[in-house]
Amino acid sequence: MASDTIPIRQGEELDTSTIEKYLRERLPNLPEDNLTIEQFSFGKSNLTYELKMGHWEAVLRRPPLGPVAPKAHDMEREYKILKEISPHFAAAPKPYLFADESVIGSPFFVMERKRGIVLDTDFPEGITPGKEICRSLSETMVNHLVELHSIDYTKTRLTEMTKPEGFMERQVIGWIRRYERAETDIVQGVEQLKQWMLSNVPESETPAIIHYDYKLNNAMFNEEMTEMVGLFDWEMTTVGDPLADLGVAMSYWIEPDDPDLLKKGMGKPPVTITAGFMTRDEFMEHYARKSGRDLTNMNFYQTFAYFKLAVICQQIYYRWKKGQTKDPRFAHLDKFVSSLIQYALYTAGKNDRRG
Repeated sequence: MASDTIPIRQGEELDTSTIEKYLRERLPNLPEDNLTIEQFSFGKSNLTYELKMGHWEAVLRRPPLGPVAPKAHDMEREYKILKEISPHFAAAPKPYLFADESVIGSPFFVMERKRGIVLDTDFPEGITPGKEICRSLSETMVNHLVELHSIDYTKTRLTEMTKPEGFMERQVIGWIRRYERAETDIVQGVEQLKQWMLSNVPESETPAIIHYDYKLNNAMFNEEMTEMVGLFDWEMTTVGDPLADLGVAMSYWIEPDDPDLLKKGMGKPPVTITAGFMTRDEFMEHYARKSGRDLTNMNFYQTFAYFKLAVICQQIYYRWKKGQTKDPRFAHLDKFVSSLIQYALYTAGKNDRRG
């Protein structure tokens, strides 16, 4: 299997000796080998590293460099969420320990290292993506989302960490405020979109644990690609409206006939454009059958999901424009933000056009 790590990018190095000392003080029976650290290449938000000491391996996750948006990149919260969810959901990594900023200058947590295949824009070399594989991957994604939403959150401490009442209204208001704090340019249609969302918030479904960043390249599959062995990036996880989670998943689920502004907004399109993958409508129909939930208001959730994705990208672009990160991948995110706003408006108008 090809390596999924790279040498650490310049400016994103960690203090290896300090981290090794901290780990040895808190984790028993570590090998005597020196700690080595490499970086995972994927991800555009938090920084993620592979830790190795002989046969022992783990993953370290920390916030991005520079100032971050309020309440974003909360490592302690993500650590606590994984502690509650991993016993009930096998794909969630087990968390080992959390450290505040006094250790390396930023908070971080260490968790289980899972191994498998992460699919993004290409299939691994040597794998021919037949229609059966693509269909099976689609079904696995739907089934695990339904499984996550079926966990009884009242049997976890998430009841103390979340507030499901009024979830969608708070989400709409909160993400609009995030956008306004990170705004850099005037984007056509954004005011119209804000007003539409504020005026069309539906009554929420029965609350459930939601991942809220559920997409193919946050999942890991076994080599045969028949099972999901890992699901990552639990930073946004909470208890809320499960259809908001489905909407987010669909905002990442690109189809071959989607406009280029959506399909290639961040570069090469994901593998979901390959023949055999479910369409968004098929994904949602499968979810409705498996979960028994009513998807009548899905166009609101999809509209909000495109806006939410636009805000995330705008926050990253804001950091690039202010010189807080020099990653060249972020230089043109403003164009993608504008495209997402336009597509959100298009989605918002679908019900009107049907009538």
